[in-house]
Amino acid sequence: MRLISAEGEQLGILPIDEAIAKAAEADLDLVKISPNAVPPVCKLMDYGKYKFEQTKRDKEAKKNQRIVEIKEVRMSPGIDVNDFNVKVRNAQRFLADGNRVKVAVRFRGREMAHTDIGKRLLEKFAEECAEVATMDKEPKLDGRHMTMFLSCKQNKDSKKDKKPKGGKEKPAQEPKEQPTQAPAAEAPAAETNSTKE
Repeated sequence: MRLISAEGEQLGILPIDEAIAKAAEADLDLVKISPNAVPPVCKLMDYGKYKFEQTKRDKEAKKNQRIVEIKEVRMSPGIDVNDFNVKVRNAQRFLADGNRVKVAVRFRGREMAHTDIGKRLLEKFAEECAEVATMDKEPKLDGRHMTMFLSCKQNKDSKKDKKPKGGKEKPAQEPKEQPTQAPAAEAPAAETNSTKE
């Protein structure tokens, strides 16, 4: 097997017994890194420490990861104005929480002949949510449902906003003002000294 030291140095191709002896000598574990290689590659390492660091990295990754849910809003082509407004407010609330929204219009019976009404309804819905959302997928007919996806605009804008703010905060205004004030304070002192002489 090909052996790699704990520091990452190549120790060459050694028989298994010799590799195990080196691991015991260094008080480390012999871990197969790539068993399918010819010859198999093994590394000397503290396996317990390695597992601990790996679980720590996984926990950090999970902590930083945010799960985006897809919320669904369903309507019919003949929806009333007040009901439509309630659906829009619900969608805006979902988008404010950072979730994606699937807006669906369900056609029943003869309503299938007027799918253009559903499309206009979805486009109006997207316009109402335009301040907080962008349209991911255009309205598309799938069987008896026409669907559209909206995603939160806030996440994209907040990343853009953070960069200019951080850039403005770094150059501090106070150091520029202090040098201008200090010479002004010293100037009268210099004049008083010159009058005394």
